[in-house]
Amino acid sequence: MTSRLVLVSPAIGAALREARFYDGAGSLDEVGAARARAAAGTLPEAARVVVSPGVRCRETAEALGLRGVVAAELAPLDAGRWRGRALAEVGAAEAEAVARWLADPDRAAPGGESVREVCARVGRWLTSAPEGRTVAVVEPEVVRAAVVHALGLPAGAFWRLDVPPLTATELSGRAGRWNLRLGRPLGADRE
Repeated sequence: MTSRLVLVSPAIGAALREARFYDGAGSLDEVGAARARAAAGTLPEAARVVVSPGVRCRETAEALGLRGVVAAELAPLDAGRWRGRALAEVGAAEAEAVARWLADPDRAAPGGESVREVCARVGRWLTSAPEGRTVAVVEPEVVRAAVVHALGLPAGAFWRLDVPPLTATELSGRAGRWNLRLGRPLGADRE
């Protein structure tokens, strides 16, 4: 039987608008919450729902009418001491460190984890994906890591994948072979 994963990125909030490094906080704003509520009922029926730790993923799942289990292994990339700060702020203060971090998938943010590490962590979760359909409300970094792992892309491709808010990226497969359907906006007509 086939595993089907629907990876849903969270709705928009101030932290996402400001390109702040994930720190577990950061609620949805009213626009994001309203869009998520409007998309409720548009996801396919699932055998299980999992949610990335963090407020905006839990709030998005709730607004979509989903009740899921928090999956710690689906936490986004740990930005270490940059957590909660805006990318522009960190880039102005530590331009060389940010440039090296963005260019080298093996380089971790100070006190955090590397892109390669998050791809491996999410990859281990994918490898253990049960048969049937799973809906996972996860941060954009987790969607990127899942796609990199599923398609066998080089870890350097991670930053080249855009994951818009409130979209569904679908993976389906068996025995480690995955197919990909990218970024369908929730609420959009399905073919």
